[in-house]
Amino acid sequence: MSTRLGSFTISPVSASQSSHLRALESESIHIVREAVAESENPVLLFSGGKDSALVLRLAIKAFWPARLPFPVMHVDTGHNFDEVLEFRDRIVTELEADLIVASVQEAIDQGRVVEETGPRASRNRLQTETLLNAIDKHRFDVVFGGARRDEEKARAKERVFSFRDEFGQWDPKSQRPELWSLYNGRHRKGEHMRVFPISNWTEMDVWQYIEDQGIELPSVYFSHRRRVFERDGMLMAESPYLNLIDGEEVFEAIVRFRTVGDMTCTGGFESTASSVGEIIEEVAVTRITERGASRADDRTAEAAMEDRKREGYF
Repeated sequence: MSTRLGSFTISPVSASQSSHLRALESESIHIVREAVAESENPVLLFSGGKDSALVLRLAIKAFWPARLPFPVMHVDTGHNFDEVLEFRDRIVTELEADLIVASVQEAIDQGRVVEETGPRASRNRLQTETLLNAIDKHRFDVVFGGARRDEEKARAKERVFSFRDEFGQWDPKSQRPELWSLYNGRHRKGEHMRVFPISNWTEMDVWQYIEDQGIELPSVYFSHRRRVFERDGMLMAESPYLNLIDGEEVFEAIVRFRTVGDMTCTGGFESTASSVGEIIEEVAVTRITERGASRADDRTAEAAMEDRKREGYF
């Protein structure tokens, strides 16, 4: 039996889907409920991207028909796709959820972080301090995120309940064992847990669940005509936040984006996939992860993601 909440349809996984997908949903809902039961002040990170939209849907299911019992938070670089911000605001309004915006621009204005300069400058690394400051300001003790282990090598090391010390930092050697789906969320004042309900999902699982549940996403995930330029093998969207380097030229192309984030480090690629079903067909034949294919910030060094995670990144 399905019910509706705004544009959301709350329904069980269809009988046509695999038992694998139903098991993943059940595990994720269990994780969300366990984390909330062990916390005093949780929050869900919501960027408007597909993974955070999926975690939001699972959280709604976990407590339906009650209202979402915690706020959602977006760490806003100020360099986002307009389509993603419109989607974020509309979904939050429909859910009557509390939205917290942790602003990187505000952190720059207050002198807490220093903005990079140059044609390849990005605010992506500045999200870490902004996130940690927001966690400390609001005294959040559990932070739900949409990271998956198949995304990147550092995230493959991540526990479902990821312990962060009083400085918000991550040490892979000090993480707690998780046997038989038992999670240890205990922490002292000032420490917190990052909780990743879809750790065991793959990109294919995510898209199949999105199709089955009819989850709405920002339009940039689907094929559309856009002014872009080529940089480092990626098609970067023309924007006021990116300056062209000598030799780069803007042209129009039919593209889509596999991830959405800061426009200065998120690349697209040529694609005609205009529906979830067509995207699933694309994902089935690709051999490159979405971050490996479209995130310039992960290409700066072999251990770029792990270094950022140790500092307190998502």
